[in-house]
Amino acid sequence: MDPDRPRPARDPHAEDRGLTRVQQWVMSTLAVTTLLHLSAGVIIAGMAESDPTRSAQIGLSIIAGAIGVMAVVAALAIHGQPLLSRWLLLGPLPTAVGLWLIVG
Repeated sequence: MDPDRPRPARDPHAEDRGLTRVQQWVMSTLAVTTLLHLSAGVIIAGMAESDPTRSAQIGLSIIAGAIGVMAVVAALAIHGQPLLSRWLLLGPLPTAVGLWLIVG
């Protein structure tokens, strides 16, 4: 120990910031996973629908995309990021997958 160079003072809030960060990641992971499971369930319900015009199936795929957008917005909100972001482009991905499975 050198008396001319004392140890730096320990930040008492450093552990709190780390814990908050972990809590944010756990919460956003749970929110996104739950909403994407709901979106997948809506797509599966659309695939099970026997509509010859496929209008109900396409409508359910669009609803699945809206749920996907909600998942991205929830994650951004939990992390305190701006809600208008490039990440929102991933939101309609369930719509594309649902339409590919139904129409394709």
